[in-house]
Amino acid sequence: MRPNHEKNVSYVLEQKGIQQLLPLYKVKKKWSDRYKEVELPLFPGYVFGCFDPGRRVPVLNTPGVIDIVRNGPDLAPIALSEITALQTLMKAGIPCQPWPYLEPGQLVEIESGPLTGLTGTVITVKSEMRLVLSVKLLHRSVMTELDRDWVRPTKRKVALSA
Repeated sequence: MRPNHEKNVSYVLEQKGIQQLLPLYKVKKKWSDRYKEVELPLFPGYVFGCFDPGRRVPVLNTPGVIDIVRNGPDLAPIALSEITALQTLMKAGIPCQPWPYLEPGQLVEIESGPLTGLTGTVITVKSEMRLVLSVKLLHRSVMTELDRDWVRPTKRKVALSA
């Protein structure tokens, strides 16, 4: 996708009847005379879309779209669980921000609060717990605030490479 075209692409895809998701976060930007809160894409350069791979031409013909994420010559779908986690995070309205992709670490499941049922990685920033949700294919992650009482370790084991 062309830089800074995410909102336009999202709008046009919606007008074409293509289900799309553009996760945004709020940040304060400094102008010459004031600060202004703006919404920016959590994943710059990406808009998530749900469409039949055989009918991808309308997506590719959308102004601002350069290509669809691929693994070699094949389209590479994002895991539904990762899209659902992002949708849940956006609906919860909890402040979040882009975060560097993390290799698998200790996984936790959220057992209470607005993010109940999500699985992610816990990190500590300035003595505060944060939840990191990752989109593996894009090697991108999102970080949000987390209450310690919401979390329990998962029963799944994660293999870490040395």
